[in-house]
Amino acid sequence: QVQLVESGGGSVQAGGSLRLSCAVSGSRRLCMAWFRQAPGKEREGVASLDTYGRTMYADSLKGRFTISNAENRLYLQMNSLKPEDTATYYCAAVEILWCNNLRALSYVFWGQGTQVTVSS
Repeated sequence: QVQLVESGGGSVQAGGSLRLSCAVSGSRRLCMAWFRQAPGKEREGVASLDTYGRTMYADSLKGRFTISNAENRLYLQMNSLKPEDTATYYCAAVEILWCNNLRALSYVFWGQGTQVTVSS
């Protein structure tokens, strides 16, 4: 069973940076992704990373967010944060070798989420 545990959320002022981390266990053959959900909004795909190292980003976030992995952790580096980036961020995974999309329904395993709050 794949288990995902996020950490690294917190409060930051606009323009600041945060790095989220997701501890991964249970499988090495995963398409992995970060999603976020703000109050009253649908869950939104942020970025994905597959077993071949290929990445996919939401168009609106390219250049500010970077997804990466090392050993058994998935990371999301977030720079130049804006108040509209405030949301609960989730780590997600599905047991396939490559990522096809950033749709939440395509992912099977989810972490509990970590809150990111950006103040102006």
